[in-house]
Amino acid sequence: MTGVSNAIKRDHQDYLRLGGLGFLLGDSNLNYGRENVVESYYSWHFWRGMFYSLDIQHINNPGYNRDRGPAWVGSVRVHVDF
Repeated sequence: MTGVSNAIKRDHQDYLRLGGLGFLLGDSNLNYGRENVVESYYSWHFWRGMFYSLDIQHINNPGYNRDRGPAWVGSVRVHVDF
C-alpha cells in the first residue's frame, strides 16, 4: 500500500481558476484542494513470465478540485515476459 499527496503552485491554481486549460486539468471554477491518493495492489505470478495484478486507488480531490470526488479507480494488469 502506498500514498501520495500532490499540489500545484499558486500561479497554476490561479490560471485554472480563471478558465485556463491544461493537458488533463481545467474546467474553470477551481475550488483548490490537494490531490491525495492511496493505492493498494496485489501481484500474482501465474505461470512462467506471466503476472496478473489487481489494483485499487482512492483519490480525494481529483484534478486538485474539492468539488470533484472522492473517486475509486480499480484496474487489472497483465504482464508477459517474452
